[in-house]
This record gives sequence, C-alpha cells and structure tokens, in this order.
Amino acid sequence: MSAALRLVDVTVSYDRHPAVHHISVDVPAGEMTAIVGPNGAGKSTLLKALLGLAPRVEGRIECTARRIAYLPQQAEIDRSFPISVFDTVLLGRWSRFGGFGAAGPADIHDAQHAIEAVGLAGFERRPIDTLSVGQFQRVLFARLLLQDADLVLLDEPFAAIDAKTVGDLMEVIRRWHAEKRTVIAVLHDLDQVRRDFANSLLLARELVDAGPTARVLSAENLLRARAMAEAWDEHAGACELPVRLSA
Repeated sequence: MSAALRLVDVTVSYDRHPAVHHISVDVPAGEMTAIVGPNGAGKSTLLKALLGLAPRVEGRIECTARRIAYLPQQAEIDRSFPISVFDTVLLGRWSRFGGFGAAGPADIHDAQHAIEAVGLAGFERRPIDTLSVGQFQRVLFARLLLQDADLVLLDEPFAAIDAKTVGDLMEVIRRWHAEKRTVIAVLHDLDQVRRDFANSLLLARELVDAGPTARVLSAENLLRARAMAEAWDEHAGACELPVRLSA
C-alpha cells in the first residue's frame, strides 16, 4: 500500500520544547486514518506540522498529495465576520479565483451542490453567526467539498455536534474514501474510531503505535499512551539540537 504521507523523525517544538517528539510513520493513501491519544498528546500540533503551520519542525515530511484541504477546530474560527453560508462555501474555490477574480458559473453550481450535499439547502443566505455549531460544521464540510482535495485533514470534526450531524458528515467522509481520497482525522471517540476508521495513529507526544485500528487501540497500547502522557514533564529542559560536524 502506497503512502500519502511519510514522516521521518519529525519533532515539532515550541520555544525548543517538543510538543511532538521523533515521529516516524507512513500514512496509507486512499484510506481513513484517525489520530488519537490523551489530551495534550500533540494530535492537533501534528496536523499543523503537516500543513507547515507549526513554528519549528525538524525531520522530514513527504507528501504525495496534489491538493490538501484542512478543517481546523471551530474554536479557531471567527464567526463574527458578516458573511453568508453561500459565500463561506464558495471560499473553497479561493485558490482558483483569488481576491480579485470572480467565481464562474461552474463554481456557483458546485457551491450550491455542496450545500445541498451537507443538508443545508435553503440556508444559502443565512449569516454564519446565526447557525448552530452543527449547522456551521456542515458549512465547513461543504467548503471542503469545493476544494476537491486528495488529502483531507480534519481536526476534531465532531466536537460538540449532535448525533444526526455526525452521521451525515460521516457519510461525506465515506464518499471521500470511496473516491480514493486520503482522510486523516483527529478524534476522541474511540468507539467511533473502531467503527469507522480502519487505520489509526496513537500519540502520546511520541508515537505509541500506528496501523490497523483493532491493533493500535488495544488495551495495552491505550494504557501505555496514558502512562506516557502522565509521565511527560512540561517543565523539562529545552530539546537540544544535534551537533552537526562539517566535513
């Protein structure tokens, strides 16, 4: 199985204190992979490193994707900006027409289709600040649909939303999987991971295990991850850079 992502000895640091420490792993292409682990395990940090959004990344990240789509946590999004559902979804095509271009008929058609696909027909002109958490998450998924990416990164996509919305959005993810797109999602519900995601990556600042979910989420691995997280010293000394010898 080919890899959509390959991480080789990746460390992500803030002020030289590692948040993710020496991760080496292959993420299979065209599959659904969950990133799981205790709170503070570095799950969201790892996603940001994959996108080049982390301040300091050492090691090597290899990516075969032509286009990457990213869904951040809702808490990171300012919903006070006066913009409609339709225009928010249309931003999924921003890379094509930019700040001074105009959306074409195909973009308008695709935005409407994406809104209908996530169950929000009739909400097109609603301001986003009037939506519930679940409705807004549907909007963000519709925007992802317009990006037409072969690698989709989701950071806690089901946090604080109702079961009906979770089920509907999982259908979108399953369609991506059927289209051979690679989906990587940070998740907390281990029952959902076991049910819906064939592959998992278990973090506790360091990699505990990666591979088939049934093996990765074994009781032994989960206990090990918890112990590693509890043993982590937030006040440890800075991570020293290796000394490089000139030839």
